[in-house]
Amino acid sequence: MADHKNVLIAIAATTDPAKLRNFRANARRLSATDVEEAAFRRLVEILPKEEPGTLEHDFWKTIHAFEEMHSEERGKTIRLSRTRQKVARVGVKETLIGFATSKTPTDGFRILIDYGCPELTGEALVLKHSKEFNPEVQLAARRRLEDAGVDPSKLVL
Repeated sequence: MADHKNVLIAIAATTDPAKLRNFRANARRLSATDVEEAAFRRLVEILPKEEPGTLEHDFWKTIHAFEEMHSEERGKTIRLSRTRQKVARVGVKETLIGFATSKTPTDGFRILIDYGCPELTGEALVLKHSKEFNPEVQLAARRRLEDAGVDPSKLVL
């Protein structure tokens, strides 16, 4: 495996989404999965406009991550219109409660799990920001993650 130290340093300092997408595309072409993953994670970190560390920022990281994955899969820009409309109607917290307590996992949950990003699921956000949610919602989120084979205590939150 090539040493990608300088590229990873450049990615960590980049705040331009177009450059990060370019890093990802080049890394994918060269099978440099560490670079591709670093560029993806940096991209979803910088896209939200909300204050880092807040529930809202983490929520929008999740939405942007899913949209990036879905757009890549389909070869065109995909936006989660219904989710964005729901947030406008009921807010981030209520949207996350809906994710965690729904009878079946959302498509976003399954895709994020499959992509190896369980820490970006809405359920993980419920646990990360547990003070914002009642115990029943936290339990539902924990169970959803466990049912998907994810140990919530091992998530990097």
